[in-house]
Amino acid sequence: MAKTLIAFFSRADENYFGGAMRYVKVGNTEIVCDIMKDMIPADSFKIEMKNPYSPVYMTCIDEAKRDLHTNARPELVSMPESIDVYDTIILAYPNYWGTVPMAVATFLEHFDFAGKTILPLCTNEGSGMGSSERDIKKYAPGADVKKGLSITGSRAADSKPSLEKWLSANSLI
Repeated sequence: MAKTLIAFFSRADENYFGGAMRYVKVGNTEIVCDIMKDMIPADSFKIEMKNPYSPVYMTCIDEAKRDLHTNARPELVSMPESIDVYDTIILAYPNYWGTVPMAVATFLEHFDFAGKTILPLCTNEGSGMGSSERDIKKYAPGADVKKGLSITGSRAADSKPSLEKWLSANSLI
């Protein structure tokens, strides 16, 4: 039987919402993943940095930009023991400087994704998927990276119809 893992990176604290800053206790990507968990049978894993970015949005984006430009691989709090039992990995993340956060690269490069399907899901405030799909292929060679889903972060709580369509198109519901 096919098994699915929802692996996600999400950031709470001060976030950008269509022109304004707002403090949130749960990040947009995690909100979307929580909706998905109620829709499909899947395990989940939260990708968390050992030294998280600043809770202040403008400082956070500077730190994320530095990590991208230095091709950093931030240390993670933990990793799943294995992903061998999973056929499909839904990889959810916010758009950081046009691609995945570097913590997601740390996660991807830790495992062998050959023969696995990766479904990218990117939350953003209008920047879309950026180069994240192409970059995921680079960080997870051998994976079948499908067309991703872009979700407007400030509308994360209303993402169920988009998720249903995307998950159905990928034969998960």
